[in-house]
Amino acid sequence: MEQKIHQGRNVKRFREMLGIKQEALAFDLGEDWNQKKISLLEQKDVIEDPLLQKISEVLKIPVEAFQNFDEQSAINIIANTITNNDNGAVYNHHPVFQPIDQLLKLHDEKIALYERMLKEKDEMMTRLENLIEKH
Repeated sequence: MEQKIHQGRNVKRFREMLGIKQEALAFDLGEDWNQKKISLLEQKDVIEDPLLQKISEVLKIPVEAFQNFDEQSAINIIANTITNNDNGAVYNHHPVFQPIDQLLKLHDEKIALYERMLKEKDEMMTRLENLIEKH
């Protein structure tokens, strides 16, 4: 069963990925547009070619992206970035960094910095105490 491409949903996806609000897209499309019309547009299965071309120019995304993008294709593209080489090793050409690992690393770095600062404070206090005793 062939999955149908929903062009309006694709416009919404790309608009959101770019961080553009419906009002901003409406403004860029011209005076005949408003937020409500953009909302209705994003619900349409098929968008007329001239309008799709104009949206393409505003968002700077190829028309084909709106016409051809579907989630299953995106999943296939991601899956195809992981490949095997001749010796059986697996390479991910688009590695995904684990946010928890990054957070733990930053936490460890923060603790090490804090310990260094405490050590420097103790050394400075000792020097100040020695200076006070000498005077």
